[in-house]
Amino acid sequence: MIKDLRIAGSVAVLLALAGCSSVNQFLGKEESVDYQSSAPIRGNGLSVPPDLTQVPPSQRFQVPQAPGGTTYSEYASAQAQRQAVGASHQQSRVLPQYEDIRVERDGMNRWLVVNRSADQLYDETLDFWRSQGFTINTENPAAGIIETDWAENRANIPQDFLRRTLGRVIDQVYDSGKRERFRTRFERGSGGAIEIYITHQQMVEELVSESRTVWVEGEPDPQLDAAMLSRLMVYLGASQEQADAAIAQAATTPTVPVQLTQVATGSGAEGALDIQEPFDRAWRRVGLALDRGNFTVEDRDRTMGQYFVRYVDVDAVQPAEPGFFSRLFSRKPPPQAPQYRVQLTDVGGATRVTVLDADGNPDRSPTAGRILDVLLQQLQN
Repeated sequence: MIKDLRIAGSVAVLLALAGCSSVNQFLGKEESVDYQSSAPIRGNGLSVPPDLTQVPPSQRFQVPQAPGGTTYSEYASAQAQRQAVGASHQQSRVLPQYEDIRVERDGMNRWLVVNRSADQLYDETLDFWRSQGFTINTENPAAGIIETDWAENRANIPQDFLRRTLGRVIDQVYDSGKRERFRTRFERGSGGAIEIYITHQQMVEELVSESRTVWVEGEPDPQLDAAMLSRLMVYLGASQEQADAAIAQAATTPTVPVQLTQVATGSGAEGALDIQEPFDRAWRRVGLALDRGNFTVEDRDRTMGQYFVRYVDVDAVQPAEPGFFSRLFSRKPPPQAPQYRVQLTDVGGATRVTVLDADGNPDRSPTAGRILDVLLQQLQN
């Protein structure tokens, strides 16, 4: 009887250990994001921790220096002053205030507004993505674009007792069946501030037979974009509490109520889309739609209302094209696609979107029509 009770108790302990990870993630006690790139990490992973040289020296044991002698009252006054300055420095180091970073929101879209130089932010963002376990697939400083390689979120894999015990020995046996890559885009906002947008694409592995799987495009997750924005905000110097509060405050900030199905009308067959919003908001929406629609944005000119993009038309006839899985995870550069211009024009408080060719002439080709259809789908998501 006692032996049976011991066996039952051991089984209960093992089950409890196996379920700890799921329970902790549900309670928010464990990280829900833990990326591992599908490509080997390049470059030196060693870096100097930020603010390492900014730690204020302790004044606690320093003897006040003054010519000649000093009275006890003078010593006590000087020591109190030093302690006050030290406390002020310590407080600013432990919980600093970063007034140059804030979160803004429009509908389900969130972005950072940072009052720092674009060069500094670009380099810091590159380091941020590498610190999160990603490799950089594309970087274009002139266009303000950073795109990561595909990576797997290992936090989606259940941390059961067997995997925690054997660790990395059988790590490669487990796969979440999902891959994400992130795109960061920088825009110059009003007043010289830099706007930082983060969007992601997701691919999901689906079983089509007992021996065959396919990778299909997954649904966008605005909360994942917000989570990475929060992490970037912390990396740029804000505390985790400040980042969480900024994201939460942006989520409760009222925005202009717009029915998503009525944001854009038109189609590729009609040759134009009409967005029922002013140019500034439409420019932001189209930029995010291009990011999520897998367009390659090479440049943009806001004064002319043009995005210069390249688009691989998978519906066009392309002989000897590699398989989808090879295109998805291959390190080989894709074939150069023709350039198009996505033109935004203010039409009396609304915005019209058309497609121009590389020379700036109206384009009514089937590919131009599919570009508009992809934008319409992304604008309605």
